[in-house]
Amino acid sequence: MSDRQLRSDPWADDADEAGGAAIEPLTREQAQALLAGSSHTVSPWRVIAVQAAIGVLAATVAWLFGTAGGLFWSALYGAAVVVVPGALMARGMTSKLSSVSPGASAVSVMLWSLVKIGVSIVMLMLASRLVQPLSWPALLATMVLCMLTYWFALLKRKP
Repeated sequence: MSDRQLRSDPWADDADEAGGAAIEPLTREQAQALLAGSSHTVSPWRVIAVQAAIGVLAATVAWLFGTAGGLFWSALYGAAVVVVPGALMARGMTSKLSSVSPGASAVSVMLWSLVKIGVSIVMLMLASRLVQPLSWPALLATMVLCMLTYWFALLKRKP
């Protein structure tokens, strides 16, 4: 049998048995410095606002360069397909009920993710009825531009 199988405590670290350095708890100053450094989160409402601005900008560009009147409304609706469900999820995730406990937070994430996906699908299904004439390329291109905002928000966040 190997040495690892003969140990009495299967959860013991190899460093502890080999005479390695033990893990020391943080001091009060170190913990406060760590907490102060981890506050570099990006507000979901800021991400939603930037998505809305990018969507309006993309719709304006589509209106300026497009000959068909449906390009503007299609692009604007594409932005709405991203922004409206995102705002619903942000509202649900920032409510006090979702931060009661870790379990409630986990359920809240799953629930609001399902709501976001469902609202997005319904909005896409209604697109051809609500936007006339509909330009799918303009709608989808604006959706992609708005969704790329999530990546930029992650890049902006400091580690």
